[in-house]
Amino acid sequence: MSVLEMKVPSPGESITEVEIATWLVEDGDYVEKDQAIAEVDSDKATLELPAEESGIITLKAEEGDAVEVGAVVCLIDMSAEKPEGTSAPKAEKVEETKAAPAPAKEETKTTYATGTASPAAKKVLAEKGMSASDVVGTGKDGRITKEDAIKATPSMGTPSTGGNRGTERKKLSMLRRKVAQRLVSVKNDTATLTTFNEVNMQPIFDLRSQFKEDFKAKHGVSLGFMSFFTKAVVRALQLYPDVNSMIDGDFKVSYDFQDISIAVSGPKGLMVPVIRNAENLSFRGVEAEVKRLALRARDGQITIDEMTGGTFTITNGGVFGSMLSTPIINPPQSAILGMHNIVNRPVAENGEVVIRPIMYVALSYDHRIIDGRESVGFLVAVKEALENPVELLMDNNPLKALEM
Repeated sequence: MSVLEMKVPSPGESITEVEIATWLVEDGDYVEKDQAIAEVDSDKATLELPAEESGIITLKAEEGDAVEVGAVVCLIDMSAEKPEGTSAPKAEKVEETKAAPAPAKEETKTTYATGTASPAAKKVLAEKGMSASDVVGTGKDGRITKEDAIKATPSMGTPSTGGNRGTERKKLSMLRRKVAQRLVSVKNDTATLTTFNEVNMQPIFDLRSQFKEDFKAKHGVSLGFMSFFTKAVVRALQLYPDVNSMIDGDFKVSYDFQDISIAVSGPKGLMVPVIRNAENLSFRGVEAEVKRLALRARDGQITIDEMTGGTFTITNGGVFGSMLSTPIINPPQSAILGMHNIVNRPVAENGEVVIRPIMYVALSYDHRIIDGRESVGFLVAVKEALENPVELLMDNNPLKALEM
């Protein structure tokens, strides 16, 4: 028998441990080479684990287990022949489940194990202030399992209203736990301030109305707001390089390029892929890259390399309806720009009140490295570019800038 030990590959530099998020196959299944057999969480991303060879798989780790890089998580018997079709294996499983109810009645009899909590269950019950007598065990011989203890709800001594009072206790993924740690560290380790401004989006609305159909027909991507904001941010970072810097111990690290991180919503939560060298991209280039990264994040295909680095972040809470927020800095960066929803508001122009589409924007920054002059000046520069995009972002030639 030829058996392959599948070990956890290194998903990236500095990552020493991953968590088995989901097994996509069952113990004893026949798997094909390169078939996705599991999803594993690191502290940076969720990745698929492909089978290295074809054969019968034996799982050596359970969902939720934290395993070190290089550890064996499953065995693949490469000498096993592939079953003909899929009906036979399924039929065997059905036969097993049909036969199961017979002995189940005997297991419900009261025994010495009935009501006895496992060590893990005892710990959970102690944390909840409950005793084993408060829980009905579903384990063998009525034993109280850890799952029973987790699902158990302590009585509050109040009459029931008849409504649903169920609770669920679910372990956070490694990615979510790492994000939580990073966000708390930002609040504790940086001197964060937020400055605000408002942007009249009418000039961008006019440009999009004029060119968006032809732009999409020619380039295959929509002319959205992100390209205007990315170009405006690149220009502002070049005017105020301190905003494009980071602290490394007692040193300030500055960059002569603009790698823009964009916050996008993925199936596992918020992800922040990076647009590399955004200063060299056209409007079409930015929109194409935003679409590519957003699709990869949505489909769970984003890689760690695509989320590593970045010198500045843009986040858009407006897509969820946010009017105003104070975004949290994406470490080790020193600043983040928050976009919000666009609402028609009354504004004064030339002594008259007119209605314009207005967006509130927010810049959160680390005051240890960025002073008020730079932060306010940066946000004003973003506002100026968005309100005068033809002159400041398109060199007075929209057709050329949009490659029309």
